[in-house]
Amino acid sequence: MTTATSFDKDRAKAFLNQMVSVMNGGAMALMCSLGHRTGLFDVMATLPPSTAQDIATAAGLHVRPVQEWLNAVTVGGIVDHDPETGLYHLPAEHAGLLTRAAGTLNLSNGLQFIGQMGKVEDDVVESFRTGEGVPYTKYTSFHRLMAEVSAQRFDNGLLQHVVPQIPGLEDALNTGIDFADVGCGSGHAVNILGQAFPNSRFTGFDISEEAIGRGRAEAAQLGNTNVDFVVVDAAQMNQHEAFDMIASFDAIHDQPRPDPVFAAIYAALRPGGRYLCVEPNASTHVHDNHGRTHAPFLYSVSTMHCMQVSLAAPDGEGVGAAWGREQIQERLAVAGFVNTERANAPHDRTNDYWLSAKPPVG
Repeated sequence: MTTATSFDKDRAKAFLNQMVSVMNGGAMALMCSLGHRTGLFDVMATLPPSTAQDIATAAGLHVRPVQEWLNAVTVGGIVDHDPETGLYHLPAEHAGLLTRAAGTLNLSNGLQFIGQMGKVEDDVVESFRTGEGVPYTKYTSFHRLMAEVSAQRFDNGLLQHVVPQIPGLEDALNTGIDFADVGCGSGHAVNILGQAFPNSRFTGFDISEEAIGRGRAEAAQLGNTNVDFVVVDAAQMNQHEAFDMIASFDAIHDQPRPDPVFAAIYAALRPGGRYLCVEPNASTHVHDNHGRTHAPFLYSVSTMHCMQVSLAAPDGEGVGAAWGREQIQERLAVAGFVNTERANAPHDRTNDYWLSAKPPVG
């Protein structure tokens, strides 16, 4: 005996509209990435209403692809178009969220991740079958993209917001301490701090030789003599009470296993030293993330990258980008950290800033 279920036509229609919006949104994400990488948004922000040819000329690009791109972002509601004059214009209200001048408000920068994720879709499909993840080597543009996104955040907030937010840190850095960045990537944060606080000593740790090479090159360019970089697995740093302060910026959830990394950081801190752990602003529980503005993007990036690179390593847990504040707090406590507090920074709406301490001797 079967029971017929009712079919809600209104719900189906609403879902159809939702999926069409998803399709159009994905397309506009790629167009925004193009607008960012080609510099078109930056150029248009400085121009009055202009023809496609004038825009292409100002950007140093060929007019035909620029014309098609302009039409795409026009029907997508990003650029204004006057049908009588044929002129295109990027309104100031939109430029404030799409150009490099917008700083951390520049959404087109982060939309580059959509194209990056598309490059590894076949590998991710295979990972669904095998559970073996996708290694870093498959993400050919990852370090370039992360360096750009991270630099945007660090340039607009590290010295202005993060350092002043940690009690006593600025004075300590001016006096002179040993500071480490674990999972430092291209090392831009280390170099910013090294230049700003010449009396302190800074070390960046990362497993990627390519990323560390970028950090060393920037340090040489800036003349930073108080900065060092080490290629090493974060879980195997083998540093014993060498640092007064350690930070990790969006790095722990990508690790094969977070617990050994937390243990290595704890061991590397001197008694009474502090640890700043910056991780995505999310709950461990999916129902608490439902309705949060950035949650679909966060879980998607995690599915396509963060979880994958962790699973690709031996014994990788694949905790994912949305492993969440409950799990982070619990694991910090297990590692031995005390006085853990969570804060947010005004320049970075997507992350939580966890400040913990290693107990002093006695």
